[in-house]
Amino acid sequence: MQIRCYPVQSPEDMKSCLEIRHKVFVEEQHVPANLEIDGMDAAARHFAVQADGDIIATCRVRLMGSAAKIERVAVLKEHRSRGVGGVLMKYILQELSKAGDIQLFKLSAQAEAVPFYEKLGFRTRGSEYMDAGIPHYDMVLEK
Repeated sequence: MQIRCYPVQSPEDMKSCLEIRHKVFVEEQHVPANLEIDGMDAAARHFAVQADGDIIATCRVRLMGSAAKIERVAVLKEHRSRGVGGVLMKYILQELSKAGDIQLFKLSAQAEAVPFYEKLGFRTRGSEYMDAGIPHYDMVLEK
């Protein structure tokens, strides 16, 4: 399987990314649709992973001064545990580091995903909290 990560630029790709988020968060994890689509997409940069011509993973990043908040990381179920999420995260960290003004990467990780992010260098900050009925931890990666 040949995969490619890239910034989302076309309306068609954005539609595919939103469909993936809907499948993962709303259908699988039962997050209410009004929480998943939160009005922040227009102010974010979106990234996609494509395999064999189809988008299989996505995330969005909101820039906040010298910090980047990585959000809505979603990989289609049939492509999980194959390294796709790691490839996407490494691509984002590399792309955003190129500008040089990002000093801190932040995210809100579902509790079960904490080990995945720890392998990428993120560390938990604070205690567990509930978001959309799912346990989460704030995590950071400082440059």
